[in-house]
Amino acid sequence: MITAVEFRRHLHRNPELSFDEVQSAKYIEQCLDEAGISHARIAKTGVLAKIEGKGDLSKAVVLRADIDALPIEEQTGLEYASQNCGVMHACGHDIHAGVLYGVLLRLAEKRDFEGTIFGLFQPGEECNPGGASKVLKEEPFANYNVVAVVGEHTDSGLEVGEFGFCKGEFMAANDELRFWVRGKGGHAAMRAQLNDTVVAASHLITMLNAVNDESTVLSIGKIVADGATNVIPDEVYLEGTFRCFSQEHRHTVWHIIEAAAKSVDAKFGTTTEVDINHGYPAVVSDEQLVDKALAIASANDLTTKILDKRYTSEDFGFYCERYPSLFYRLGVGEKAGRSHTSTFAPSEDAIEVGIDFMEKLAREL
Repeated sequence: MITAVEFRRHLHRNPELSFDEVQSAKYIEQCLDEAGISHARIAKTGVLAKIEGKGDLSKAVVLRADIDALPIEEQTGLEYASQNCGVMHACGHDIHAGVLYGVLLRLAEKRDFEGTIFGLFQPGEECNPGGASKVLKEEPFANYNVVAVVGEHTDSGLEVGEFGFCKGEFMAANDELRFWVRGKGGHAAMRAQLNDTVVAASHLITMLNAVNDESTVLSIGKIVADGATNVIPDEVYLEGTFRCFSQEHRHTVWHIIEAAAKSVDAKFGTTTEVDINHGYPAVVSDEQLVDKALAIASANDLTTKILDKRYTSEDFGFYCERYPSLFYRLGVGEKAGRSHTSTFAPSEDAIEVGIDFMEKLAREL
């Protein structure tokens, strides 16, 4: 039977993009079969393992790890570096999966816990609509009383052996924004005959930027105005992101965005198409679950830190909307570097630490 580190290295060597985790799922199934752990496919390229303990089996804890990689060419030089050109586990999902696999091996060996524990190897965390939403559409826990859904994320801001927690709002909801500002382009010297789409788009960006405050992030990251020194284009294309924590505020800003586009059109005679691609809900950690996790960490002499909420996003937020949920950060050391880069290399020492903690947490919950 392979170890958790070997399991992680296989996934790292053979990364697959969101919703294309075909070989990853087959490998996970093979490893679970060897361990005698029952499982089923979920969301096409995900795997849901199930281990029954004793007592009331309708009481359940779900342990979740994401398994998709990113479109990045790896440059770590590791002996088990990616063999898939242009694809890399640059966000630690292979570490998450390795930890979960290790926990399941231990739980399956000694089933002395109350209820049922699920191990969810989830696809497609890195892009909308998010694999979590696809998992929940299949209602895999409909006949269970789910007392907790537990997830983790690697963090190079924490050293190996450190865990980070945040009570309540932890990670922001996010939406992808796209705009097509259209008008009558032409020769830049003939302004009276034109709708200046570039100026209109600039005004729209300025209006959208005004939405930013202590609880809101709205950024435009892509602008395509394919004109020339003396050509105003018929269309300017914009892309951006919007993030906040409150669902009510989220709906309010959606209306503000639509109103801003209409205001610009009224002023410049343009026609703006707005696409708000609704993304992930906010990640909200149940405060009682955080307290339990902190107590378990303290009882086992583990180092914990209370973290500030952040505007990065995670599709784990979908579970938070449905069930009591706990999301925490697993330290992988400063030397790991920044995630989502070609040189991200988290310490594998974090795997055993992560297994120990998640196993104790699962049993206690």
